[in-house]
Amino acid sequence: MAVPINPARVDFVTLRLFCAVARSGSITKGAEACHLALSAASRRLSDFEAATGSKLLERSSQGIALTPAGHVAMQHAMRLFQGFEQFSNELGDYSSGVRGHVRLWANMSALTEFLPATLAAFLGQHPDIRVEVEEQLSGDIVRALVDGLADVGVFAENTPAYGLDVAPFQTDELVVLCARQHPLARTRRTDFKTCLAHEFVGLNRSSSLLELTSRAAEQAGIPMRLRVQVRSFDAMCHMIAANLGIGVVPLAACKAQVSALGLKVVRLRDAWAVRRLLMATKTGETLSPAAQLLVRQLMASST
Repeated sequence: MAVPINPARVDFVTLRLFCAVARSGSITKGAEACHLALSAASRRLSDFEAATGSKLLERSSQGIALTPAGHVAMQHAMRLFQGFEQFSNELGDYSSGVRGHVRLWANMSALTEFLPATLAAFLGQHPDIRVEVEEQLSGDIVRALVDGLADVGVFAENTPAYGLDVAPFQTDELVVLCARQHPLARTRRTDFKTCLAHEFVGLNRSSSLLELTSRAAEQAGIPMRLRVQVRSFDAMCHMIAANLGIGVVPLAACKAQVSALGLKVVRLRDAWAVRRLLMATKTGETLSPAAQLLVRQLMASST
């Protein structure tokens, strides 16, 4: 049976040092970043490994690398720092007169299409509440809600959401964008299967949109040829404008780029092209009064 770590043997200074060493690959640089003497830093790291009962750092002439156990320790240390930062921010809000703090995580589609107007209205009605907004991928939003790093989340449907209370929020239309010189530019409406004859520009591998289109390609029995992968709709639009491929995007989120870059919009006949966005909170979690107010505002703005 594993022996639990004694919390008294681990402090935030040591955790911060451990993270700094892991990021820099050097005990010397980690010690400098934390304003510690090298000998004190080495002793703290040795004591930390002894407290965990695991070897966390692999030392070699090339520097310092994390062991598998070290990677796990790093993830938990970062989560602890995030929690402490939120703790500090929220108490700071109360001390400065702000009477509420809500952590809202949303995917790119929701953040660019629907949330700006809703949040502006909410904050206009509740100037004493601070909403901390973070853009993340749908899968990461679900994990943040489950882990307590976010109070409210908005993400795409078909994202596994175990342990969450989920409600419909908005719908968006997915379309194909292409450059004016692309063969599809002469088409006003098509099906996704036809699009699979061409190369694609897509988001990175953790995005719900890429998962959706990849699943549609698999059902059509035709591989989806990804030529370029990027992290934002704006980058997608610029790659598409350079005729590096076509891309499936939420129309409302990319209207400005469509106009500015002279892109061609091709609508999809497929039923999945009308996609729902969902709002969620952690099941069984008691929301703060400020978070409850924001949830009500989001529900009122849903379609």
